[in-house]
Formats: sequence, C-alpha cells, structure tokens
Amino acid sequence: MSNKSVALAIIILGFLLKAGIDNFASKDNIVTVKGLAEREVEADKVTWPIPTKELGNDLPELYQRINVTTNKVKTFLKQNGIKDSEISVNAPVVIDLNADQYSTNIRQFRYNITSIITVTSKNVKLVRSIMSRQGELLKQGVAVVDGGYQNPTTYEYVSFQQLKPKMMEEAIENAQSTAKQFAKNSKSKLKGIRRADQGQFSIEDRDGNTPYIKKIRVVTTITYSLKD
Repeated sequence: MSNKSVALAIIILGFLLKAGIDNFASKDNIVTVKGLAEREVEADKVTWPIPTKELGNDLPELYQRINVTTNKVKTFLKQNGIKDSEISVNAPVVIDLNADQYSTNIRQFRYNITSIITVTSKNVKLVRSIMSRQGELLKQGVAVVDGGYQNPTTYEYVSFQQLKPKMMEEAIENAQSTAKQFAKNSKSKLKGIRRADQGQFSIEDRDGNTPYIKKIRVVTTITYSLKD
C-alpha cells in the first residue's frame, strides 16, 4: 500500500473515530417531557334504565299489571319527546320467592316480577329534564324503583374521535413548550424528536354529582435531542 493510501486511510479513520466520539458524547443529551391537554364536555349520549316491579301470587294477573305499567311509562316518555326508536323494553324477569329452599321466612307474595324500559338517546338535556319529573308517574300509580348498581344510568361522550386530533396537537405543543424552557435553562437548543408515544387518553366523570359532565385528558410523552 502506498504512503498516500495509508495517509488517506488514517484520515478517514480519524473522521470515523471523531464522529463516533461525538455521537457518544451527545448520546445522553436528551430531555423527556410530558404534554397535557384537558377538556370538560357535556355527555352526548345517555342510557336510562327505568325498572318497575310488581308483587303478587297470580302470574297471569301480574303480567297484565306489568304490561299496563309498561304502557303508562312508554306513554309518559313519548308525551315528553322521547322517540319510539329510543325506547326498548326488556322481557319481564320473574322471581319465585318460594323457590329459595334455604329461607324459612313467611312471605306475603310468592312472585316478584320486574320489567325494565331503557331509554337510549343523544338528547341528554331532554332525558335529564324528564328524569326530574318522574313524580308524574306516581300520580298514575307507577312506582319506578332504583336501578341500583345493576341498572345504573350512564352517560357517554361518543364524539371523542372528532376532538382527539385537536387535543393531541395541543398536548404536543405543551410538551414542546416545556422542552424549550428546559433547553433555555440549560443553555442548549432542541434538535428534534427522538421518541414520542401515541398519547394516553382518558374520559372520566368530572365528579360524582355531575356524571353528565366528562373530563377528557390526553397525556403524551416526547423525548427531544439537545445541542449545546
């Protein structure tokens, strides 16, 4: 190998070694930050189960009574603006109270029959206004029982996908702002993004008293390279 070739090889090797050293030196010059975006929105879908119950000893009579009750509830809902397409009626559930072989209690009635009418609507404000007027059903002899944990009223925000891109953009901007401030404080500059996640999204009730108000939260984690 000629002297010129050896010299050229040494120069190239020097550049490669320098690049490797520079890369190693800047390997840890990074900052990882989180960006947050939050919104409070009103739910745009409600599911409202309306359970009614009848007790008695004569099943045919009970079915007749529960059908009358169901028709009264449906009429009440439709008179207040609920559409037929938003109403569904589940088959009645019958419990034979005498079938419990471990119970020695003497019961006045043998059968407990429950029917659930479910309203599913995107008109949340209308449904909530009807809920506050359930007392009108009492005047008709209809007692709506508590749905309990098995049949709770639920609120959803189904338009989240439309809001998602804007909130993601806001979270990224907030992360970048934090990273820039860090770079300024450390007397360096941002070079570019090393890593970024897709963001963590959550939708929760704002609090226990207003389940129809949802808090949407987006958190993204981004790692930036820094240069002096």
